[in-house]
Amino acid sequence: MLDYHLHLWTHEQADTWLSIDQIAAYCEEAARHGVKEIALTEHLHRFSQVNDVVGKFWESTESNPALQASMADYFDHHARSDLDAYVELAMKAKQEGLPVKIGMEVDYYRGQMDDVGDLLAQYPFDVLLGSVHWIGGWRFDDRHDAVQFAEWDVRDVDDCWDAYCEAIQELADTQTCDVFAHPDLIKYMGRIPANPTEWWDRLAETVKNSGMAAELSSAGWRTKAQEQYPAVPLLERFLVAGVPMTTASDAHQLDRVSERMEDLGSLAASVGLLELASFEGRVRTNVPLEDL
Repeated sequence: MLDYHLHLWTHEQADTWLSIDQIAAYCEEAARHGVKEIALTEHLHRFSQVNDVVGKFWESTESNPALQASMADYFDHHARSDLDAYVELAMKAKQEGLPVKIGMEVDYYRGQMDDVGDLLAQYPFDVLLGSVHWIGGWRFDDRHDAVQFAEWDVRDVDDCWDAYCEAIQELADTQTCDVFAHPDLIKYMGRIPANPTEWWDRLAETVKNSGMAAELSSAGWRTKAQEQYPAVPLLERFLVAGVPMTTASDAHQLDRVSERMEDLGSLAASVGLLELASFEGRVRTNVPLEDL
């Protein structure tokens, strides 16, 4: 198996700790779950360099002052680390023989992905995950911020899924990334349309046409959705469409690394997933699952 979505520090932690020992411990924990290769994929918004590129984007994409203020506080807390130091650490881990890929979880910024892509092109990444965590200034998967969480009670669920699918489509069109992370993340709070078929079809069509891979992630089991990303019907649509797949735990701490990877393996077998996508220098290679 592969674990192609790992973070080096928790959301609560504002500053990076950079340690080869931590990465080695991640590799050891992953190996205990039958994982042969991991990718370090910290959030792009953790790094001060991205602020220089995207600025206070929420001021132009969000009209709600409370959401604007919440987003300003969020970036003030998170965007404090140095991208150069992060990449240098990942490169050192590879040079020391650890089974590590240099990656990034690239948050979507409406209308600014060309500039983001120019920034990322300066670094030797192996794999870039594309993800949508906010719509305008609304962080729809932030259950710890009362202002953000309250939006679920004043928004129509179908409209939320529409907006998410539109953002995923825009992200796909930019061709900035290699893999869609947690492709149906909008279900994080367990708010799902009565009949989600329409949105599954839209997401599957978008991902198929993008040429990107998609992620099968155990992280959804830790949310109110109480299921992996993506839902089985969406996963089946991906497979029918020939979408390459990676596997992931989206861990932010050691004891979550490759969590329930064995369950992902069983699920993969049950739906006929026969190979996983591995990346090196942003070039994809499909590897038989039995070899992993």
